[in-house]
Amino acid sequence: MKAVILDRPGQLELVDVPPPPPPGKDEVQLAVCHVGICGTDLHAYRGDQPFFSYPRILGHELSLKVLAIGETSQPYDLAVGDLCCVRPYFHCGHCGACRRGDENCCENMQVLGVHRDGGMQEIINIPIQHLHKSDVLSPETLALVEMLSISRHGIQRAKIKPDEVVLVVGMGPIGLGAALFAHLAGARVMAMDISDRRLAFASQQHWIERCVDARLNVIEQLKVATKDDLPLVVIDATGNAGSMMKSFDYAAHGGRIVFLGLVQGDITFHSPEFHRREISLLATRNATVTDFSHVIALLEQGSADVSTWITHPVSISQVVDAFPSWLDVQNGVIKAMLNF
Repeated sequence: MKAVILDRPGQLELVDVPPPPPPGKDEVQLAVCHVGICGTDLHAYRGDQPFFSYPRILGHELSLKVLAIGETSQPYDLAVGDLCCVRPYFHCGHCGACRRGDENCCENMQVLGVHRDGGMQEIINIPIQHLHKSDVLSPETLALVEMLSISRHGIQRAKIKPDEVVLVVGMGPIGLGAALFAHLAGARVMAMDISDRRLAFASQQHWIERCVDARLNVIEQLKVATKDDLPLVVIDATGNAGSMMKSFDYAAHGGRIVFLGLVQGDITFHSPEFHRREISLLATRNATVTDFSHVIALLEQGSADVSTWITHPVSISQVVDAFPSWLDVQNGVIKAMLNF
């Protein structure tokens, strides 16, 4: 069967690999329908993704069709032919975080497409408890659920109150999702980016009240929008160290900063100013079962249409040649998607 392997930074190959064995105990065998390309994949291609090891089959934003169900004593609601997505974070179940119920930040986390081979292959076996079914959503939309769950988890961490001003930095898919869930939490949402195309796309999302051009005087733009104040919540979804460090300048006194993105390196800030403003700084990792269930329900109800976010669909035969172009945000890519 066909698979796409990242041998080393900058070296992606389409290869033939043996199909997986029949599903084992508590496993489901699935045909991969669609694979969303995310920041993790792009950073891995560049060689600056933390926690990553090579060679690796990429892909964790998946929609899948059930082919076979292995022997299991676990309760499940799946049948051959069902469509589902995957919660791709495999926790150990016994570390301190898992015992506390914080499985999304397990000390021994194994993420599909990062620590173990992911979904850029025709058939894959997945533990049954990590699958989320939908009888309503299209395969393309199911492939966006994981991405949106990441965004939703970050907004849950921010504990947004109605009418708070929220600035989301970085209008890629994760940032767009964060803006959506901030709006659903009752916030007044501003979006910031350095790309004219991404700012134009963000301006078309009705839940974003104002766009901020990061290439101009940001503080001046923010103070005009907040009537001489600053945003109470800053969500940085860029995965860019320079942008993340500037976030400390954008938060109001008593404000919160949430880093949805991460970088391979250090983030520094000026301690006196950080303390003077009494800023709260939050990290976020992965997403929870509750996040997935909430996102699927939201999409099934038709509360948000994210289908237009898929701007660059490709087939498996095209992905190797197309992949490098997706690193340039100026080319207009919002969400690239591999279609089997």
